[in-house]
Amino acid sequence: QVQLVESGGGLVQAGASLRLSCAASGRTFSSYAMGWFRQAPGKEREFVAAISGSGRRTNYADSVKGRFTISRDNAKNTVYLQMNSLKPEDTAVYYCAAEFAPSALTIRTSEYDYWGQGTQVTVSS
Repeated sequence: QVQLVESGGGLVQAGASLRLSCAASGRTFSSYAMGWFRQAPGKEREFVAAISGSGRRTNYADSVKGRFTISRDNAKNTVYLQMNSLKPEDTAVYYCAAEFAPSALTIRTSEYDYWGQGTQVTVSS
């Protein structure tokens, strides 16, 4: 069982930056690929970024490529999402997720085994 707790959300103006963190329980963190997803009101949950268990491979949605960076610190059981040049359309609840497949970089929500409770990111124009 893995428990995930996100933090770092907030209200910012367009163009600002935020860093989200997701702390995971358990001793096998590197065995999980990690992903970030987001869900805006009235919309489906969508893929944002993923990182392999080793941290050497990443994958990004086109909408955030070049602005967001996913990283992880396996010694701290934590995955991060650095978000720069934020836009109002980035407003959503952001969720981290864990998939028990260290090489996976899947974009499908159904492939992930564990989810956090989410953290709200609001970007004003």
